[in-house]
Amino acid sequence: MTTIVRVIVLLLTAVFTAVNAQDFQGIATYKTQRKVDIKLDSTQMNDEMQTKMLEMMKKQFQKTFTLSFNKEESTYKQEEELGKPNVGMGGEFQIVSIGGGGGSDVLYKNTKEQRYTEQVDTYGKIFLVKDNIEKIEWQLGSETKYIGEYPCYKATFTKTIEKPRVVINGEEDEEDKEPEMEERTVTAWYTPQIPVNHGPDNYQGLPGLILEVHDGKLTIVCSKIVLNPKEKIDITEPDKGKEVNQEKYDDIMEKKAKEMMERFRPKKGDRNDGSSFSITIGG
Repeated sequence: MTTIVRVIVLLLTAVFTAVNAQDFQGIATYKTQRKVDIKLDSTQMNDEMQTKMLEMMKKQFQKTFTLSFNKEESTYKQEEELGKPNVGMGGEFQIVSIGGGGGSDVLYKNTKEQRYTEQVDTYGKIFLVKDNIEKIEWQLGSETKYIGEYPCYKATFTKTIEKPRVVINGEEDEEDKEPEMEERTVTAWYTPQIPVNHGPDNYQGLPGLILEVHDGKLTIVCSKIVLNPKEKIDITEPDKGKEVNQEKYDDIMEKKAKEMMERFRPKKGDRNDGSSFSITIGG
C-alpha cells in the first residue's frame, strides 16, 4: 500500500511541477502552539496561581509565522505583533524562555543546495547560523485528509532528543547529571498539489508543501496559502550577525542557559514564601 501511495504522490508531483515551474511562488501562514502541562506542589502554588501561570505560558507559545517560498528557496519568519504584557514585572511570577525565536529572526533554506542560514537575535546579540540541512528519513504513509482545500498525505519520522527541562525557581536536583533522552515520532501532513519540498521551521524534504506538523507538544498548522501572488516575492538570504555553525551556536546557547538559570536561582539564605515564582523552560 505504501508503494502505491508513493507512486501516486510522485506522479502528482510531476504533473504540478510541469506547470509554471520557473515562476512558481507562494506564501503560507502558520500558527504554532505548544501544550503546557506542568504539575506543581500545591503547597508552593495554589490552584488560582497555577491556572494563571499556565494561561500566560500558553499565550507565550502562540505565534504566527510566514513561509515565503519558490521552487528552491524559502524564508520563515515570525509575523510582527503587538507587544505582549511583561510577564513577571511586578507580578506574582515570571517566565524565562531559553532560546531565540524573536520577531527579527529569519530562517532561510535552499533545498537545492541543501543548506540553511538562520539569523537569530539571542539576548540582544545577532548570530548568523550557517550549516547544511540535515536529511530527514521520512516514512510516507497511506493516510490522507484535507487541510482546507488541499488533499494531504501523512508522513512520519523518529528522532532521539534530550528531554526538555523545566526549572522552578532556578533550582535543579542534579545540575551535572547526564541529560535524559527520549524517542519521539514526528508527524507531518503534506500536499503534492503544491510541488515544493519546503515546510515550516526545520521541517522539509517531502514531495509537497508541509501544511501541518505534530512534534511532541508542539503543533504547527497552516492557516492560509497564497500561490503566485501579483507582487513578486523577494526571498533574500540574511547576512547580518556573527557567523557560526549550528554546533557552535548550540554551545553558546547552552552556556547562556546556565547563566540564566544561575541569575534566577534564589540566593543562599533567601526564603521563598510562595508569593513569587521564576520558571525557566529549556528544550
